[in-house]
Amino acid sequence: MSIFVGNLSYEVTQADLNSVFAEYGSVKRVHIPTDRETGRMRGFAFVEMETAAEETSAIEALDGAEWYGREMKVNQAKPRENNRDNGPSNNNYSKRY
Repeated sequence: MSIFVGNLSYEVTQADLNSVFAEYGSVKRVHIPTDRETGRMRGFAFVEMETAAEETSAIEALDGAEWYGREMKVNQAKPRENNRDNGPSNNNYSKRY
């Protein structure tokens, strides 16, 4: 299981997240995605902890908490969806007559 942490300040670092989540157990991994073009943080992160119980505890304690002047959104990460449609387009421009 992984934890999704959203609505983060762009100033947050991996060390910051590690420190906050370590209060609820052992942090295995922190991943902060960055924008491909700018290299800037995208405002969310993923945290993995040693046990599901630790992750549940962190989610319950931190969801809605104010940090760096923002209200964090903390919940169980959902599997990534493939939003890229490689099939035919549904717009009128792709129709052949």
